[in-house]
Amino acid sequence: MKFHRKGIVLAVALTSLFCSFSARADWAQSTDPLVVQPAPANGQVQAQNPPGFAWARYATGPASYEIEITPVGGSPVKATVDRNWYLPTKAMALGNYTWRVRPAGSSDWSSPRSFAITSKSVTFEVPDNATLRARILAKARPRSLPLTTTPFSTWNTAKKTELEPYLSRLTNVVKLQASALPDLSDARWPIVIGAPLTAQMAAQQTDVRNKINEATSQMEAAALLWRIKKDPIYLTEAIKRGDQLASLTPSGPTSYANQDQATRQIALSLIKTIDMLPGDLDGARRNRWLDIVRVRTNEMYNSLAGDNGRLDQFPFDSHGNTLMIFMSLISSLSLGDIPDAQKWFDFCFRAYVNNPSPWAGPEGGYANGTAYAEYAAAYMVALWDSINQATGVNMYAKPWTLGFLDFAMMLTPPGAKVHAFGDGAETKPDPRVFRAFAQRMVNPRANWYQSKLSGLEDAMQVLEAPYPMPIAGNTVFSPPSNEAYYPSTGWVAIHSDIGNTNRSSFYFKSSPYGSFNHSHGDQNGLLLSVAGQPLLVKAGWYDWYGSPQWSDWYHQTKSQNAVTFDGGKGQLVSGYREQLQRNGKITGWAVNGNYDYAEGDSTPAYGGQLTMAKRQIWYIKGQDAMLVRDKLSAVVPHTYEFNIHAPVAFTVESPSSVKISAGGQSVCLRDLNGNAPFATWAGPAPKAGTTEAHGAFYLKNDGKSVGEFLVLMDVGCKRPAVKIAASGTSRAVTIGSQTITVN
Repeated sequence: MKFHRKGIVLAVALTSLFCSFSARADWAQSTDPLVVQPAPANGQVQAQNPPGFAWARYATGPASYEIEITPVGGSPVKATVDRNWYLPTKAMALGNYTWRVRPAGSSDWSSPRSFAITSKSVTFEVPDNATLRARILAKARPRSLPLTTTPFSTWNTAKKTELEPYLSRLTNVVKLQASALPDLSDARWPIVIGAPLTAQMAAQQTDVRNKINEATSQMEAAALLWRIKKDPIYLTEAIKRGDQLASLTPSGPTSYANQDQATRQIALSLIKTIDMLPGDLDGARRNRWLDIVRVRTNEMYNSLAGDNGRLDQFPFDSHGNTLMIFMSLISSLSLGDIPDAQKWFDFCFRAYVNNPSPWAGPEGGYANGTAYAEYAAAYMVALWDSINQATGVNMYAKPWTLGFLDFAMMLTPPGAKVHAFGDGAETKPDPRVFRAFAQRMVNPRANWYQSKLSGLEDAMQVLEAPYPMPIAGNTVFSPPSNEAYYPSTGWVAIHSDIGNTNRSSFYFKSSPYGSFNHSHGDQNGLLLSVAGQPLLVKAGWYDWYGSPQWSDWYHQTKSQNAVTFDGGKGQLVSGYREQLQRNGKITGWAVNGNYDYAEGDSTPAYGGQLTMAKRQIWYIKGQDAMLVRDKLSAVVPHTYEFNIHAPVAFTVESPSSVKISAGGQSVCLRDLNGNAPFATWAGPAPKAGTTEAHGAFYLKNDGKSVGEFLVLMDVGCKRPAVKIAASGTSRAVTIGSQTITVN
């Protein structure tokens, strides 16, 4: 989603209308960066109608809150809720509104905040819990499968032509895995998990996750094949795997405490298999499996429900938020069989639908990086179809979802060979994931994206999905724009021509999420790929979260295309909430016919080491070049370093110029001020089988003046003539035939 000036002007106008409302600090806006921020934010135009509301908890921890929503010139509508969020069940009329909230029975209202519902706000209504539960209980089992998942004998010719290859593939996999997969028992994993996490502990946790994923996939696939083909060998295989999984001790190595990913998968797959085998399991076995689901899910529920719903107040928990998806489906499929399921469902389902991700605002995005966005999308594809079938709530129709997909299109466009920013940035995108995601949407951009991505989707997911796929029959293909800015995450993507596989793709980041969670110390960092070939890259590799290599190199600013000083000193990435406070921000964004412009301020990320760290970028369209300007200052002298990392050795052409050439593509970087010579430097050994080169332009500064880098990134090494002419407090930088004014 691209944000242009008129959108910004509207938001500013709304804010101005109600500026007096935010004149004082109020209790709904916490100063703790870990606490949920008020939503809708003041002056915000809503993508979704009705919007979701959220606020920081009142200090006394009241049992309930009263929220008041008032249309401008109209009467207020009130609601009472027992948590610090609210999702109305019905769409609101178009217009401008204010909202405020208070503890029930109190007179301490929060400051009113304004928002707008416009014709572009997409209606997405979610019924109340009681209505949803009644809807679910009225569905015949299997609730998790669409009505089109029928026995093979009922398939018509068109369905056979489309789905039989997937059915054949799944059949072959299940038959092969029946003899290849090991029998599982707790004895397989003897290491006790503790802190600090060692390499051996991390390896065991990975093995637990992998073996549980294999066994649960085999069980679900066998159950599905039994429904479709009615061959008893599949029922036997599903029961065998289910019995093994049910025999694993919930407090053992697969427990929530030891491997939360394993325990959530066991609980989900058991209840999903029970759902797919109505009448096929004997009563004793069914009850035994249900009891394991109950025990494991209650442990997960107790974690999420602790502190009166810990994610309501402290949403930044990647595993906790993924668990909310699992709990939403587990509870939906357990209703009527496990008494605790109503408690689980009422706690998690509408909370998850209201806010499926804390890693972006309503415009989409994913602050943890595109690798983790892909992982999140894989979970969504695996679970959302069944959630939709069981509840009638289609998460693919939620406006946030399209923004999330737009983000994937812009930051991992067709042909991308690496991810962008954060953990796993050096890995290759799996185009099957977002292709599957896009095929479940009805949107011209989604249609364009999936048509450009390759790979066969997981056979079981296809056979469990709606038939035909929602995208089927959509004949409109519309690529996204060439530029995008995501305000809530502080990410910018600029492409020369996103519809052309030979495009140049620049990515720039200055994020309010700082280096938190799977993010890195890369505020004001840059990436560049040309025709899919990475040229300016992220250095290092993701072995495991918190490893020595991760902490000392991969997570640090010196491994990014960003500014350090005095031999690699960079942004402060230690601590916890401090990682959110030491952040960046996009402070300028403009798109016009000749160039795209963004600026970021990463000063807070340096934690007081620098008094200014600002970067401006101009993408000059006619030249396919990027002009980068850094302004840096401190109270003591420093040597500043404009770091660049490449997947091949540099060609140093002169003290002020360096060339990167790989895969038939190239970029030349030139210091235009002539006072920041380039030199290579040695980093840690790269991952086996890869090459990394590290270098920087070095700028000495006396600590009394502002230091400036002015670097041209010339894609294709066309070597245009450059002229710089001063005029008062600004300069005209002419690159080839185009001139940029640098203030």
